[in-house]
Amino acid sequence: MANKYKRILLKLSGEALLGTQGHGIDGDILTQYAEEIKSVQEAGVEVSIVIGGGNIFRGVKGATEGMDRVQGDYMGMLATMINSMALQDALERQGVKTRLMSAIRMEAIAEPFIRRRAVRHLEKGRVVIFGAGTGNPYFTTDTAGALRAIEAEADVILKGTRVDGIYDSDPEKNPDAQKFDVITGDDVLQRRLSVMDLTAFTLCRENNTPIIVFDMNTKGNFKKIVVDGEALGTTVIWE
Repeated sequence: MANKYKRILLKLSGEALLGTQGHGIDGDILTQYAEEIKSVQEAGVEVSIVIGGGNIFRGVKGATEGMDRVQGDYMGMLATMINSMALQDALERQGVKTRLMSAIRMEAIAEPFIRRRAVRHLEKGRVVIFGAGTGNPYFTTDTAGALRAIEAEADVILKGTRVDGIYDSDPEKNPDAQKFDVITGDDVLQRRLSVMDLTAFTLCRENNTPIIVFDMNTKGNFKKIVVDGEALGTTVIWE
């Protein structure tokens, strides 16, 4: 049976790597994510990844108070590279061939991002990790994820979070929060629901790129959505 999607982009937050720790990277979570990604890649899906840097950058945030915004944003980009390198190592320990591409040139550890080269890596079955955001200040890794997905012509963006979809209010604070299985992008904006930042969301809308928000920490969810086509999480569609 054919996979639900041919090429996808997985967007992970840096905070997801914290696990139960207050800062840094939880090795067990990293290994779990690598196993999940491997299961999808082995099914023949072309996988690209963007990961944030909040778990690293949050640890130095106190030192950045009053700092120039541009300087702070570049520090955040470097934090994403630390996480990207950690995930690359975890994947390669699972026997998965990877390529790490950076929006900021650092040839000793990553290839520079070149769109055609990234697409070629995906076509050859390599997992491609996009680091350093867009390479520009004032843009989040959500925007980087949307941009790279569009450039690589991904079928869908999967946003892996700690919750199992989009709710009408914060389910961690409101036990009566209602979950959406499918929601339009316009409805998300009208309700002011927190899915992605507005720039990322606008990019997805203009390019008709669907978004699936799901619980990445439940084993098997990623494969069930991408390979089996199960309707888990919440799908954002465009009308």
